[in-house]
Amino acid sequence: MSTPAINLWPRWLRILIVGAATATAIGSGWFAYRYFAKPVVLTVAAGSADGESLALISAISARLSASNSHVLLKVSDAGSSAKAAELLAAGKADLAVVRGDTRGLADARSVLLLTHGVVLIVTPAAVSADSLGDLHDTTIGVVGGAINAPTVEALKQVYQFDRAKVTFKNVAINDAAASLASGKVHALLAVVPLTEKYLAKVRQFFHQERAKGAGLKLIEIESAGAVANVAQYYESYEIPKGTLRGAPPVPSDDLTSLRLSYFLVANKSVNADAITDLAQSLVDAKRDLLSQFPILAQAAAPSTDADALIPIHPGAATYYNGNQQSFFDKYDDKLYYGSLLLGSLISILVAAWRFARSGRGPESMLEPLYEPGNEIRMAKSEAELDQIERRIDSILKAELARNAGGEGADGAEMAALGLASQRLQYLMSHCRTRLDHTLARPASN
Repeated sequence: MSTPAINLWPRWLRILIVGAATATAIGSGWFAYRYFAKPVVLTVAAGSADGESLALISAISARLSASNSHVLLKVSDAGSSAKAAELLAAGKADLAVVRGDTRGLADARSVLLLTHGVVLIVTPAAVSADSLGDLHDTTIGVVGGAINAPTVEALKQVYQFDRAKVTFKNVAINDAAASLASGKVHALLAVVPLTEKYLAKVRQFFHQERAKGAGLKLIEIESAGAVANVAQYYESYEIPKGTLRGAPPVPSDDLTSLRLSYFLVANKSVNADAITDLAQSLVDAKRDLLSQFPILAQAAAPSTDADALIPIHPGAATYYNGNQQSFFDKYDDKLYYGSLLLGSLISILVAAWRFARSGRGPESMLEPLYEPGNEIRMAKSEAELDQIERRIDSILKAELARNAGGEGADGAEMAALGLASQRLQYLMSHCRTRLDHTLARPASN
């Protein structure tokens, strides 16, 4: 019976090949696991004049890292909402914190509504005007400068400031109080969330220089509805009574103004599954950071309406609409094909094991017992028969030893082995008889 060429390979070479193949399979599986299980890192651009936006996003990023979230944030200081939007549009950031009136958001999709900013126009109480339309010969300091330019432009579309001789002048946050006290400006316009931290900053504008101890009041934007119609990123909003001060209350009654939203947005090309996981992680982080950042109390799901100012990201919509898939629904196909692959790998490993064991000898010892039959028939001397008999004895002893160790043949094979040995014993006796007759014939002559 011919021996396969593969059985002629050294055993160490077969073991080396199988070992290398097994290591390659395990390594490939490990790298595949690491690829699919490793966290997704998204770059988020944030920035504001007071630095609060960057501090908030940095805290959220740290919280996601601490909670081993599948989506992690890499924070980039953009300096302003406008710059953050530019980085997002240029593909240099995956996410950005932006104001609703920021330009260049065509590719942006909302993930989380972070908070609302309210337009506050604050003047000393001595100013006689109560509404924006009543102001005349007034310079309004725009706190924050260029970031509030869209607000000023929206107001100019409704109010005739040129006729009323109302002008606007950009002032830095740190210079706002001094500008008001020196008379360089007569009122201050700021866009801030209605939280105690920001309202305290507004009050500070009236506690320095000559304005120290002076009363303050809020100017109503009575045509807020008209402004919201021409600039849809704003909405009319009623500032509650006593928001700025409780006793005496400022304002003394609910006051009409404008409000706009701050969003965490993602580029529309960002993977939907990653944004779904991020939205869930952000909601969880909100609960943990609320005491440190009370502004997060205003955080909520963005609008899912088709005509929303910033359309919602499909991944975020999946989470907020409760359409998240379960683990098995999400990975059903992967699990199915993975089970097929696992079965194939097991078959390959079994074949590899047999390949590595090839050459160690047949699983059954019947095959080696077939060959001595022809050798016995062709034997020319008693010495040859003795040599063949010793080889047969070795084969039988080896098989019996394997059987005693639990690795030998089953009952049927052992019965066949017994028949084969009897057959060889018969041939051996017959051959010895033949040889005896052959050797005795010349002596009789």
